[in-house]
Amino acid sequence: MIDIHKVPSPCYVMDEALLRKNLSLIKSVADRAGVEIILAFKSFAMWKSFPIFREYIRYTTASSVYEARLAYEEFGSKAHTYSPAYTDTDFPVIMRCSSHITFNSFSQFRRFYPMVEAFGEKITCGIRINPEYSEVEVELYNPCAPGTRFGVTADLLPETLPQGIEGFHCHCHCESSSSSYELEHTLQHIEEKFASWFPQIKWLNLGGGHLMTRKDYDTEHLISLLKGLKARYPHLEIILEPGSAFTWQTGPLVASVVDIVENRGIKTAILDVSFTCHMPDCLEMPYQPAVRGAKTLPVDAIKTALTEENVYRLGGNSCLSGDYMGSWCFDHPLQIGERIVLEDMIHYTMVKTNMFNGIHHPSIAIWHTDNTLEVYKDFRYEDYRDRMS
Repeated sequence: MIDIHKVPSPCYVMDEALLRKNLSLIKSVADRAGVEIILAFKSFAMWKSFPIFREYIRYTTASSVYEARLAYEEFGSKAHTYSPAYTDTDFPVIMRCSSHITFNSFSQFRRFYPMVEAFGEKITCGIRINPEYSEVEVELYNPCAPGTRFGVTADLLPETLPQGIEGFHCHCHCESSSSSYELEHTLQHIEEKFASWFPQIKWLNLGGGHLMTRKDYDTEHLISLLKGLKARYPHLEIILEPGSAFTWQTGPLVASVVDIVENRGIKTAILDVSFTCHMPDCLEMPYQPAVRGAKTLPVDAIKTALTEENVYRLGGNSCLSGDYMGSWCFDHPLQIGERIVLEDMIHYTMVKTNMFNGIHHPSIAIWHTDNTLEVYKDFRYEDYRDRMS
């Protein structure tokens, strides 16, 4: 258990024991199902923790040239890379750092595959498919929304795939709502639309959003689904690339109360962190994070805030008017300097932070299994200045 009082504020702090628990479960699913499960950097890219990951998994997935380099140079293996569009500038580096490259369109494939053929090392290439089915309700996060820019629909696939296409990649899920039963429904659509091409490919990447480390996720059902898929198409290598599943519930963002203001009976505790800078998914999704020691109230519980004691909004320290969330009910009046622990803030947080307003970034740390804290990174003025140069 992390000793919050030994953690600087503000700070993202990962619990190594909880991380290893997730990694063990993921490795067990991969081994029992006979599939490859790889880490998606878009959710988590804290590279100093990669030695722990390498004890359990072999590969990662990248969505850009920087992520591909991180895979190759820091994780120590070549990436499974997909991007909506590659550029002439980036593609040589993408090839150097990738074992798999998925193209979003046939025009991109035709443009860049000659470079792959001329490259001196083996790279297996695929095309992203769009089964036109997803149970993601928030359109911002729905990769199969009408008019999506992602992937090729079945009606646009030629009967014989172009030489060089060895795999299909699809992504239909979102961690916020994903269950193994959503995957079951998705597989029905994928097989109905695309199975006639399966004899022509070697691998099938089912993308991310498989939140198998969530407490209520049915991992036995997931394993059964994957075994069934393997039995139907034994020649296919099956790949999953979840993001949040690896670091789900592995650590908080520790913050402090800087001030408390009141307007029309609504009390706001202003923190030394920002929702828009450090927790943008809370505003984009939107969702209200759990706060340790506080009861989460409905977002619109303004009347509750006016009638009950110790109810607060939490406000960020940027000048954006909407940089707040609320409300939470605490068992005591908050005090300036008090620690506020925002739970489960390791995935899709550090990777999405920004320096709007020049707001100070939280430090990045890990709490080791021997109950010691290692601070990986402290941010300074120079980090902001150099980004703006």
